[in-house]
Amino acid sequence: MEKKIAFPPVNEQMDLIKRGTSEIIPEEELVEKLEKSYKEGKPLNIKLGCDPTRPDLHLGHSVVLRKLAQFQQLGHTAILIIGDFTGMIGDPSGRNSSRPPLTFEEARKNGKTYFEQASKILDPQKTKIVYNSEWLGKMTFEDVIKLASKYTVARMLERDDFTKRMKNGIPISMHEILYPLAQAMDSVAIESDVELGGTDQKFNLLVGRDIQREYGLAPQVILTMPILVGTDGAEKMSKSLDNYIGINEPPNEIYGKTLSIPDELIYTYYELATDVSNQELKIIKQQLDNKEVNPRDLKRALARKLVSMYHSEEAALEAEREFDQIFVKKGLPDEIPDLKLDKSDSEKGIDILDLILKAGFAPSRSEARRLVIQGGVSIDGEKISDPKLVVNPKEGSILKVGKRNFAKISI
Repeated sequence: MEKKIAFPPVNEQMDLIKRGTSEIIPEEELVEKLEKSYKEGKPLNIKLGCDPTRPDLHLGHSVVLRKLAQFQQLGHTAILIIGDFTGMIGDPSGRNSSRPPLTFEEARKNGKTYFEQASKILDPQKTKIVYNSEWLGKMTFEDVIKLASKYTVARMLERDDFTKRMKNGIPISMHEILYPLAQAMDSVAIESDVELGGTDQKFNLLVGRDIQREYGLAPQVILTMPILVGTDGAEKMSKSLDNYIGINEPPNEIYGKTLSIPDELIYTYYELATDVSNQELKIIKQQLDNKEVNPRDLKRALARKLVSMYHSEEAALEAEREFDQIFVKKGLPDEIPDLKLDKSDSEKGIDILDLILKAGFAPSRSEARRLVIQGGVSIDGEKISDPKLVVNPKEGSILKVGKRNFAKISI
């Protein structure tokens, strides 16, 4: 006999669930599901699907993962679906062109890394992890035909991204049209009660409701979360745009990048990317509205919070001290890695771009050139602006590239 779970009252659950949420579709159904769950002491199945196209997670990914963790804290079953099968299709959501599919091996490898990082947010002991190849890989062509018959082409082409691509004459492959149906079968397979996703996933999640009905199941409730804007304050957080804060990055990187966000994003980051209480959020909002409070103080507290979440409180304090040493007091970090050079490099000179590459501070000469031209390179505090310059670094000279990359020359 299953042990009944004592859940918090439904109104308390809804207060936490609605925090930072974009939409709940439909909200009344979620309340009904929670009330039934509360009376029966039976947890709801909360689904989050992820196609592990990239193995590295950042704060943008953490938004929906934190919502799954909140359901987990309330006593519900968190089910993380690794799309090792759908990853081979490629999710067209928000795409202006088709996404290159992964191999099965790539999807599995990325999925393992994804779960290891997601475990910094979720309780791994209480998270059910499944791979959708377990059921999608067993479907016959007859099964796929039957599934496809349950949805119309007209409805599928209502998707914004498909509509835009059709207008622009950009091809849409058949496998992309099948993607939402494959994702919907995930909801059927695990009998999902609630599915989470970003606002860009809304169409796919709604297809899941329709397909569950077709298979005789109660439709899942859809809960969408906002897309987190990156550190540039303009675009969706993305590694390819280099406006991200990775949850696996070193404490100094997380701290420094957080301080670079625009002031108008401070509240959003607190709300979506941290676990501060709703009461604390109200106080933060009041402080941001108070012209006597310096937003930088709130940003520093946010940076400490994020480092504490993904590392430790000690690491957060050390990252702040290091940041102040470098940027506030104009000093240098306590520990600077050595860059070993040949004696000839010092006597005859070395091309500045080659020096940057030797230090590992740029992936290519073109990127090193860009850093020099933008004024991000100096030796012993003297800025270098000529990418063709040949320098004669001395023992103990300090090469600085960008805001946080330092190397001490060792001959």
